[in-house]
This record gives sequence, C-alpha cells and structure tokens, in this order.
Amino acid sequence: MKHSIFLSTLLLTALSFLAGCSGAGSSSATTDSRDSLRDSLAAIIAEAPGQIGIAVIFDNGDTLTVNNSADYPLMSMFKLPEALATGKTLDLRGQDFDSVMTISRADLNPDTWSPMLKDYTADSWSMTVGDLVRYILIPSDNNASNLLFDSIVSVEETQRFITALLPDTDIKLLHTEAEMQREHAKSYDNCSSPLAYARLVEKVFTDSIISPAKQDFIRRRMLECNTGLDRISAPLLAVKGATFGHRTGSGYTNERGEVTAVNDGGYVTLPDGTTYTIVILVKDFAGPQPEAERIMASLSATVLDHVLNHRQFQK
Repeated sequence: MKHSIFLSTLLLTALSFLAGCSGAGSSSATTDSRDSLRDSLAAIIAEAPGQIGIAVIFDNGDTLTVNNSADYPLMSMFKLPEALATGKTLDLRGQDFDSVMTISRADLNPDTWSPMLKDYTADSWSMTVGDLVRYILIPSDNNASNLLFDSIVSVEETQRFITALLPDTDIKLLHTEAEMQREHAKSYDNCSSPLAYARLVEKVFTDSIISPAKQDFIRRRMLECNTGLDRISAPLLAVKGATFGHRTGSGYTNERGEVTAVNDGGYVTLPDGTTYTIVILVKDFAGPQPEAERIMASLSATVLDHVLNHRQFQK
C-alpha cells in the first residue's frame, strides 16, 4: 500500500514538473517572439526623421511598446475621448444620441476641415447629436467637434471623464480644435503616450464605459472610419475579413517645416477572431506626410505578421 502511494505521489510530481516546464517553455517562446518583434519595430523607425512611438496590446493582455513617451500631439485622435464623454454626459441627462440640435451656419468656421458644411448648404438646419458624433469619428469634422465641446461637454469635463476612466493616464486634453487652429502651438498640449491611447481604445472595444447603445454606436463609427488608409490600415486591407476600428489625427506644419503629428490607432479583429490593439503616433516628422504613412504601414505589417505567425501565444 505504501509502495502504491509512493508511486502515485511520484507520478503526480512528475506531471506537475512537466506541466511547469511546458508553461515555462511557452512563456519563454512568447517572450522571445515579443523581443524579436520589438527589435524589428525599433529597426524600422531608427532612421526616421521624426519621433515615432508604437504600442500594441495583444489578446492575452500582454503589451509591447517602443518610444512610449507621453508627449505625442493627439490632434484629431482626441475626438474619440470627446465622443465618449458626449455619450456619458447624455447618459447622465437621460438622453440619447437622437437628441436634436439646431445648427446655424453663422456659428461655424468656413476655413477649417468640415465636410458637414458641404453636406448642409442652408443657413440653419437640425441635426442629432449622433450625427455630430458620426462627423467627428468618420470624416473628423472640426466644426462638429467644436459644437459638441460648446454645447454638450467641455474639454475640461472630457479630461475629468478620461482620468476617472483611466487613472494615471498619460492622455491630456486642454484645447478645442478652434483654439488649436488659432494658435497651432497649442496642439502640443493635447497629448498622450501610445500605450495610454491604446488602453482607451481597448476599453472601447472590450469593456463597458457608457450605455451599451451609445458605446456600440461609437464602435461602429470607428469601424466605418476611412481616413488614413495608407497608415495602419494598409496591410490589413489585404486580409479578407479583417476589421479595424480606428481614429486618426494629422497635424500642422510647424516653424521648422516638420509635420507636428501623423497618427493612427485602433482595434484589429482578424477572421479567426484574434484581436489586438495598435497605436502609432508620429511627432515632428521632417519629411513628407506620405513617407511617415509608409513607415506606419511597415510597422503595422510587421505587427500583423507577428500576430499571424504567433497566434498560439496570443490567448
């Protein structure tokens, strides 16, 4: 009897040891593959004429970053926090995105990026808050953004909402589109690290932030976003069935002739259900914007290749 108990104990110990070795091997393989990916990404941006940061959050919660400082100007990427804060404010008021506003052309800036002004030609018109949210999340309309900040939720309230949602976040919002247009240097004040923005995107697609209907509306608008398709989207467009819900941002040209920002970030879902969040922020790029976008596409392709080849470590 004692012999039998000893053999059973020995067998259990051996199985536990093998399981531990298997787990260690998988962990080691995952670490090695992540280190290799980080090296590949760093090599791509090493000679770039600007500061480029990248953050990736994988299916299993692992994160990878390169140049993850908190000083990247967000530009129109701040419209995602604005949309979420708008939704939260309406939740607190007991209102939906179908609440109607009256828009006066006299209150809008004809000299800013505003597809809405081409779609509506009257002196005034009615529009739902959801329509304005759609305009900021898809064509990135600056007038729509200014209207939401003026009428629904302020920049300060948006910052408080984001800080409550993500304590200790690097996301910092101080100015509207109108303020940044009047003084371009202020665009550096609305800033974030790549990882902080990636964590926000991750929450939008995997967590409950605002009422389900409003959050689903925002997700769907991000999936419909068709700006910046030469950036992170470029290699994903070749993967049949892949989706990418994202928000882009592009900056002004500063006094040194540099493009202040060329940004993109969102949530990728591959046909087999594998997901990852990826954010690439480019600051003060001393070259043409298409060259920055080419580098971003190369970074995106490298991450995509890694995920496709290492999916067994993702979950």
